Amino acid sequence: MNKKIKDSSQVFLIKQGFTLVEVLLVIGIIAILASVVIIAINPAKQLAQSRNTQRWSNVNTILNAIHQYAIDNKGTLPSGVTLVNQEICNNGVATTTCASSVLADIRVLTDNETYFTAIPIDPSCPAVCNTNGVGYTVKKTNNGRIVVSAPDAELGEAISVTR
Repeated sequence: MNKKIKDSSQVFLIKQGFTLVEVLLVIGIIAILASVVIIAINPAKQLAQSRNTQRWSNVNTILNAIHQYAIDNKGTLPSGVTLVNQEICNNGVATTTCASSVLADIRVLTDNETYFTAIPIDPSCPAVCNTNGVGYTVKKTNNGRIVVSAPDAELGEAISVTR
């Protein structure tokens, strides 16, 4: 929009708005600031940390369910919990498939949804899991303690709970 200002001897024309150079300069500055923020935030690391947080929650849920089962069954553990560290078998997989795939069958915990409705699955599955597994492992130690682990934890973190 042009605005005319009249002076006694001359007429001045004042232009309002931004030039193309000014607009491009502002866009360039915004782009640089956005790249700095994205690099500082590091979304890949943030996503990996959130998946690890989910893994911590899942291994605790599994261990709590196994212990509650043992309490309700006079100390008897699910048959899939052995001295061998094995990946846990997924829901809906046949018992024979769990056995032939060398997976720990603790699906008794989902019967009638008593301990949980479904065995939690690692957030990176199916990429890192056995076809019939959930991505978490379980074993009983020689002194009778139960260990549930997430072997595919990211960022070098070791995720394992023992009770």
